[in-house]
Amino acid sequence: MAGSLLLESPTIVFLSPMRLSGNPHPYLLLRLRLTHHALRQFVASLASSVEILVLLAGPLLLGLLSVLALPCLHAATLPWPAALAIIGAQALATCLPAWLLRKRLLPAPVAAWLRALPLTPALRWQADAGVAAMLMAPLALAYAASAGVWLYQSPAWLRPVAAQGMAAIGASWLLSWLLTACIFKLRMAAPRPVRHARQTAAVRLASVAPRWTTMFVWRRLFWLPFWRADNVVGIQQSLLLAGAVISMLAWLLRVPLVPAPLLALLASASLVLITDRGDKAVREQLTLLRPSLAAWPIACTPLIRLACAFSLLPGFAVLVAAAALLQATTPAVLQQRVALVYACTASCALLAIVGLPRLSARARVALVVFAILILTAIGSELWN
Repeated sequence: MAGSLLLESPTIVFLSPMRLSGNPHPYLLLRLRLTHHALRQFVASLASSVEILVLLAGPLLLGLLSVLALPCLHAATLPWPAALAIIGAQALATCLPAWLLRKRLLPAPVAAWLRALPLTPALRWQADAGVAAMLMAPLALAYAASAGVWLYQSPAWLRPVAAQGMAAIGASWLLSWLLTACIFKLRMAAPRPVRHARQTAAVRLASVAPRWTTMFVWRRLFWLPFWRADNVVGIQQSLLLAGAVISMLAWLLRVPLVPAPLLALLASASLVLITDRGDKAVREQLTLLRPSLAAWPIACTPLIRLACAFSLLPGFAVLVAAAALLQATTPAVLQQRVALVYACTASCALLAIVGLPRLSARARVALVVFAILILTAIGSELWN
């Protein structure tokens, strides 16, 4: 009865002053339950992926967990400008998953319904902060485990600044929590009005030359939607491309103080993931467009092939740029056969990811993980 009253007449419940002191507000409880339900659905959708990832990369995940607190602990040994920069970068990195999941945690219809409720700004901010704290709780446990490992090992450089390092970890976590709350506050803000185009798509399509029609339709149906409204595919691919370029440069230029196998892993993972995420975004967009495309008087096969080819473009562009860099810098000390095997294996892996659309979710995750591991194993022999 209470649940139905909450859903059917939210105004009465939220405005009612007849609440027991100390009990949380119904709006806060509703937001927490919505977040918990969305997280359960997200975890259930990744069940098969998590099984394969833990099986194949379990030790690597444990290693990444152990070094989670290392940047903040190391920041305590640096001057305050560098320390603040490291703490801020750590906070931005740890709140990135919340930003990527904001559409799933707070869908647009739910946000529009919640936005119309007569609530005070303070109560809305309290709910955003509560949801952010719920998401940051696992991060706090991970920080505690990682810091415990480093305090137990107690290296010589950490002993004089142990207290400052723990304070830096706490500051980074608080900043992550604050940024996550701001993410949900922006999500709850009213959307900007959409500007009407001066010319309809049908008129523009009629004015395009026939040979450019496929390119025009691809731009309208695949490129522009990935950058509009709440779609994060464009930003996601841009970040992955930047990560792939940076990690590939660091690996090929042999950045000191970082193990070469770790750089090979980062470069290989970013190369495979940018293709996998791009192809998945294209397949999801095709699923949405297929009923409409079936009724259009255009050939859909060239359009689909063009969209799939563009999902391959970033990965192959990174490979070509890496090959040119190797030939221009250190061709003498390079293992030519290893480089050729790496390039061929990477090309086959990227083509398999895009060219096998009917793979199940579990098989696709296995393909991605195996491709990353094989490329890492080959790449670790590049400079031997």
